[in-house]
Amino acid sequence: MKGKRLIGFVAMFLLFISTVMPAAVSAKTDRSFADESIYDLLVDRFNNGDGKNDIDVNAQDGLAFNGGDFIGVHARLQHIIDMGFTIVSLGPIFKTETYDGRRALSYTELEPHFGTEDELQALVKEIHKQKMKVIADFPLGKVSEDHEWAKNRTYKFTHSADGTVDWDPNDSNVQEALKQTVVDFVTAYNLDGIRLTQLDGFDDAYLNELIAAIHDAQEGSYVLTNVESGAEFDSTPSDTKMDALRQTFMKSNPDSSSIALFDDNDETKVIQFDDLTGPRLTYDMVEARMFPPTRWKVAATALFTLPGVPLMTYGTEIAVNGKEAPESHPLFNFKTDMEFKELIGNLNLLRNQSETLRNGDFEMLHNEDGFIVYTRTSEDETWLIAVNNTSETASVEIPIEKIGDNKKLRGVLDGDLIRESDDGVFRVVLDREMAEVYIADDDKGFNTPYLIATILVYVIFLGFLFMIIKKGRERRKSETK
Repeated sequence: MKGKRLIGFVAMFLLFISTVMPAAVSAKTDRSFADESIYDLLVDRFNNGDGKNDIDVNAQDGLAFNGGDFIGVHARLQHIIDMGFTIVSLGPIFKTETYDGRRALSYTELEPHFGTEDELQALVKEIHKQKMKVIADFPLGKVSEDHEWAKNRTYKFTHSADGTVDWDPNDSNVQEALKQTVVDFVTAYNLDGIRLTQLDGFDDAYLNELIAAIHDAQEGSYVLTNVESGAEFDSTPSDTKMDALRQTFMKSNPDSSSIALFDDNDETKVIQFDDLTGPRLTYDMVEARMFPPTRWKVAATALFTLPGVPLMTYGTEIAVNGKEAPESHPLFNFKTDMEFKELIGNLNLLRNQSETLRNGDFEMLHNEDGFIVYTRTSEDETWLIAVNNTSETASVEIPIEKIGDNKKLRGVLDGDLIRESDDGVFRVVLDREMAEVYIADDDKGFNTPYLIATILVYVIFLGFLFMIIKKGRERRKSETK
């Protein structure tokens, strides 16, 4: 009993050590879109959780349904939670001709391969229970010729050259029907937002009406789109920023000058390396004869610390490859090495805990041929992010005024520590193809409470060992008598 109490006492001191160590600020409870991070998946290609809906499923055929469903997402939700994402994007989930939902057959029926209404509602409920949000796609056009509205000739439409149907964007009946249908969809399943796709032909005035209607119907909901738009969406992607990120991180020693685009400090813009409609960044890495795991570790550090809302496509954590669909949409292999997953989780944890990393001021301090150093600052914190995307060890001198007086830079990924030098600068030195995130802590020399606690732990541990040895000797003596 005494031994158990002593072990508990040691554990308490270890806990004390953790409390006296510097810590980042806690996450906000009321989050705006700028505070989010998005995991973007395709239900059919994530996880097959229920064999009962596997009708004509063929996981070996890239163009066929592969078996993923709502139950499968539910079963693997912890995978997404572990990486710290705050929004799960389910993609298109209406009844469809194709696994990726690009030829919707209905705006009311769910795809039978994905599961039932009850299963979707159970998934949404569980996501909410985990303090996360869920969104889905709603296409305003490019639906199947067999879409229920087209078959019944309910509303005006035109045929497209690719065999799909586009609704007449200027017809008032079409506009009203789409508005009511998308509102019903969001509210029926208690979604936290919607991503409107296929906007061609719809002017900004109508899109703004649609956005306002969704906001009014579902308080706190987000209305996004997957294309650049002048309408008042809560967020839109930036093609130029995505191209800048791809060109900067697909290979080492790049021309990284385009990263200057982030000087606009727009924390509400979705930022991403790729999306589910085009080539994966891993494809570009392989084409450039680069090693994807190393490339992604450097790239991810930038994605989660630059201004903007990070969006990551499913499978990035296992470096999914592919130039185009269906090659870029494989069924997720959960048996693949998940080393990169831990880094994503650590970066997202930092971002979730620090409002400064999400919404702080951005300043580029150094940007030359892939060696990028910048700060995210607020009244409460200063972070310095160093990304060495070159093939050699790189260094840079940071003036003290960029960090503050009596500060030290503490690396939170690899534990690097940088103190102000005698000539009044912080020298950041980073090995090739490495990245580090530093928090500026008060430099008070020795951390006395930490030192005392450490000494006490060692003393107690040695005392514990001495007690065990002593008990052993006494037992052996009693056995020899």
